Amino acid sequence: MSLRVFILAGEPSGDRLGAALMAGLRQLAPGVQFDGIGGALMAEQGLVSRFPMDELSVMGLAEVLPKYRHLKRRIRETADAVLETKPDVLITIDSPDFSLRVARLVKARSNIRTVHYVAPSVWAWRPKRAGKMAEVIDHVLALLPFEPPYMEAAGMDCDFVGHPVVAEPQATADEIAALRAEFGLGDSPFVLALPGSRRSEVGRLAPVFGEALKRFVAQHPEYRVVVPAAAPVAAMVQKALVDWPTDTVMIDPGRFLPERAKAHKRAAFAGADLALAASGTVSLELAAAATPMVIAYRFQWLTWQIMKRMALIDTVTLVNLVSDSRVVPECLGPDCTAENIAAQLDAVLTQADAQQDAMALTMQRLGAGGEAPGLRAARAVLERLG
Repeated sequence: MSLRVFILAGEPSGDRLGAALMAGLRQLAPGVQFDGIGGALMAEQGLVSRFPMDELSVMGLAEVLPKYRHLKRRIRETADAVLETKPDVLITIDSPDFSLRVARLVKARSNIRTVHYVAPSVWAWRPKRAGKMAEVIDHVLALLPFEPPYMEAAGMDCDFVGHPVVAEPQATADEIAALRAEFGLGDSPFVLALPGSRRSEVGRLAPVFGEALKRFVAQHPEYRVVVPAAAPVAAMVQKALVDWPTDTVMIDPGRFLPERAKAHKRAAFAGADLALAASGTVSLELAAAATPMVIAYRFQWLTWQIMKRMALIDTVTLVNLVSDSRVVPECLGPDCTAENIAAQLDAVLTQADAQQDAMALTMQRLGAGGEAPGLRAARAVLERLG
């Protein structure tokens, strides 16, 4: 009798994790049967989604209230489907607002084993989330190597399975040359600018990033600025560039076929001499490309006040956390000013090698050179199932 897995993802990043995990399960447990909710990548691995994943992708915190009834109905439908089909395991991927509510309904009426992929960042703030999660989740698949003890202390099994960034391809010399030719960069050194992938981030960060880069380029006129915009905010970024250095290059992924757009992004990350980036997992993508960085972020006033009081860590940058170092400079909250950012960019440029060891150690600790994270995740699921 083949293994039956109910798997659900609610956003593109979860679709990628889910597809890699499904591929690993198919390799280790031939004949595995999948049911659930996912996107295009999970469909390629054999999942027929019960409804479009896009319905959940748009339901971030800001959008939950107007769509609350629809979301609640989908949660109930999904839980009922799990209970009806009685899979060997329910695997939920990130999207805790949806995933954990489904798991709670399933656990209330069955003893179906539950696995959640991506541990909540209880090491950063709100540690009580782990205990609440343990009420409905049996097993956690963690992306970061220091996360298992937090989950295990709350009463869940937990395995570090590696971060997907280590499995992403890196740019070739030909791809970097193609980028330079396509966008007229010639042999100019360039600084990468990454003002975020959400409209709220771009709205807060684009003006201060632009002013900081103007100051930087005034001191280093040989440098160009390259902005690989995220597709959802490309038009917004384009408008913001009016106030940036005059010859800034924007890479709009919507202008290219998907594979070429990905190649341009890889090449921009690898070809840059340094980067200015919003806080987030992008720091790991830069570390994978060995590109030194400055991290900057402006928060809403209330968010910043809450964070200052509740934060359990002294850095928000994953490279600093994973490498147990503090070599990546941060300009956060009230320190996110054009003057501070420009000064930090200048400091990183003059000490370009200072971050290399920390970036390499980060990749090593996240699983680079080992078994692919999707396969490790599949193996962990099967071993805990017994």
